[in-house]
Amino acid sequence: MEVFMARVAYQTRAGWLSGMMGIVIFSGSLPATRLAVMDFDPVFLTVARAAIAGCLALAILLVSKPVRPQKSQWTSLLVVAGGVVVGFPLLTALALEHISSARSIVFIGLLPLATAIFGMLRGGERPRPVFWLFSVLGSVLVAGFAAIGSEPGALSGDLYMLGAVIVCGLGYAEGGKLSRHLGGWQVICWALVISLVPMVILCGLTLPDSTDAIGLSAWLGLGYVSLFSMLIGFFFWYRGLALGGIATVGQLQLLQPFMGLMLASMILAEPVSWAMIVVTLAVVLCVAGAKKFA
Repeated sequence: MEVFMARVAYQTRAGWLSGMMGIVIFSGSLPATRLAVMDFDPVFLTVARAAIAGCLALAILLVSKPVRPQKSQWTSLLVVAGGVVVGFPLLTALALEHISSARSIVFIGLLPLATAIFGMLRGGERPRPVFWLFSVLGSVLVAGFAAIGSEPGALSGDLYMLGAVIVCGLGYAEGGKLSRHLGGWQVICWALVISLVPMVILCGLTLPDSTDAIGLSAWLGLGYVSLFSMLIGFFFWYRGLALGGIATVGQLQLLQPFMGLMLASMILAEPVSWAMIVVTLAVVLCVAGAKKFA
């Protein structure tokens, strides 16, 4: 019994540590995307990052030769690919053409809740009514911030971010469940590989006519989201969800808005208003309450 309890405690600590590493990496995703879309088309950025990460994932699978996914797991891998390989990168890139990364990060405060809801739907859980109270309150806070803090072109960006949160929550929940059986790094690698052919074709079709006007910061942004946001971050994140559990390790996402706002201020010199900080904190508290009563 003591050996069993020690093993559980070790897995829990390992899950939290791995999940924290994933969140630290993901916190730089939106600022890096903002840098990239200053010079790259959002569609090209989406397919390019997926193509680059997909080529690396294919190499990893060829070298490691893991067990192939079962027939029943391919549908889940397609859901993961649609959510985190294509959906979230494309929608956030489109959003960041209209709004600052600091503003977009406020919406990331809803991502833990979206993940919890899809985890509930996939797991068949029935949360208590208080859960929905916190859920609605958090959504109202974000909607109110978007309306009150409206700026030219902000509505389009806000809608894109809401869509991004929904598809990403689905991809996280599906990937977290699948990683318990397939393995964390295998999930993202297989999801990238099944997306590779269309992503490479689209990358060629959307390739910029000239790269002369593309600055170093845009290239660095593309490199970060391709290598870290699209691949390495998921190694840590899905491993953390598998070891520590989706509900518990998923709470680490509550730290992502604060890290993201700090990076947006440091890297992009974007103004971070008190309204953003207050709304982000309020949404985090709502999500924490919703998780407690889930």
